[in-house]
Amino acid sequence: MNTLVAALRSADLSPSEWLTPGQIAVMLRSAYDPAIAATLERHGRLGQSLATAGPVAVTETWGRLRTDSAHHAVLWISEWPRSLVYPGFLSPVLLSTGIQRSFSLICTPMRSDQAARDIRKKKVEHISDQAQRAKIGQIEDASQTAEYHDVLQQEADLTAGHGILRYTGLIAVSAPTVEELDAAVAAIEQAAVQASCETRLLVGQQAAAFTAAALPLCRRV
Repeated sequence: MNTLVAALRSADLSPSEWLTPGQIAVMLRSAYDPAIAATLERHGRLGQSLATAGPVAVTETWGRLRTDSAHHAVLWISEWPRSLVYPGFLSPVLLSTGIQRSFSLICTPMRSDQAARDIRKKKVEHISDQAQRAKIGQIEDASQTAEYHDVLQQEADLTAGHGILRYTGLIAVSAPTVEELDAAVAAIEQAAVQASCETRLLVGQQAAAFTAAALPLCRRV
């Protein structure tokens, strides 16, 4: 824990204090039962037990999850921006008002040999596509050039001894009713388009996806 805090501070990040078991219990309870969240926040001693922090009931369907007082849907950011963006490019997704959501960015370190294979595969694909476009007389656009340069930069970083991370973005949207949930999901999908991202509903795995997206448990899908 001390090593992680030191690494965050060396990266000019300011981590909060470590959560206590009671704080984690309140977060778990509030995620599954949003209607009680305000009460737990007002009364600091309520909901502090991890033994009773989980939901009373859970119903998972193909595209949604229902828990104590809310309906949920989890979206996966399947496509990140293909061109350079500002640090706040996700603001349309994260700061839109009137929608209850949780956003998790999961960074998974890749083994060096696996990262090297992935980079070689991407290079071969780009070179083959470039040759095919030249053969049929198509001009390479800026986004394709930027992608290829990004692959070359990753290869240079890996050769220099730096690690490669795989990023997974998950958005959990919650609402009291199915109708409100559908409207909120549609709004988030539109906001993602404004942020130059593509989102997909994680059908068939909503319960596992909700655990990774809305709960502070370091899970992944």
